[in-house]
Amino acid sequence: MFTIGLLTLLLSLPAFAGSVNKSIKIAAGAESDGASSVNGSITVGANAVVDGGVKTVNGALRVDSGASIRNASTVNGSVKVADNVQAKNLSTVNGSVRVGESTTIAGNVEAVNGKISVAAGSRVDSNVTNVNGQIDLSGAEIGGDVSTVNGDVNIVDGAVVKGDLIIEKPSNWGWNKGKNRKPRIVVGPGSSVEGVVELEREVELFISNTAEVGGVSGVMSMDDAVRFSGDRP
Repeated sequence: MFTIGLLTLLLSLPAFAGSVNKSIKIAAGAESDGASSVNGSITVGANAVVDGGVKTVNGALRVDSGASIRNASTVNGSVKVADNVQAKNLSTVNGSVRVGESTTIAGNVEAVNGKISVAAGSRVDSNVTNVNGQIDLSGAEIGGDVSTVNGDVNIVDGAVVKGDLIIEKPSNWGWNKGKNRKPRIVVGPGSSVEGVVELEREVELFISNTAEVGGVSGVMSMDDAVRFSGDRP
């Protein structure tokens, strides 16, 4: 449903700053209603203020430091957000999402096939989710849930997940590659999952002796976790 909704949104191109086959750049410090493309990348310059969204179908999205935007979405391309950015939602189908330091995402960070990373001092107010791809949270705060199907998850360097950490059971969809491999889940020193670690499939679960977890439920229990000292297991 997420993929269908995103494709529908992207194919409904608005009139503002629209393009079909070229890349778009919103200049540093500029004000804009938004931008859209089909086959092209979009760059939002440093300290720009974008009241609308930026979206493309085949292309990357880049938001430079200090900028403010609403939604950033693509189908085939990465989403790269620099430090000190304000945004609402970030999403892609086939591509990675990278969030820099001290950035605030007021909604969700979503991917289907791609890595998600959120750096130190950044906050995502709602959920971080993908299907295939590693999730790295390093000193970040997530206000909702973190979920994946086949991805490894690293919650490290004092990162906080206020919701649940959910590893979903693979479906029979074709894009669930590697569904027989056990994801590797690490909750590192000083980090916490205030909800529960909800496991719908078996994983390799590592929890630091100084980490805090609200419990482990599903097909595994806290007794199945490997406790470790030091920075990494």
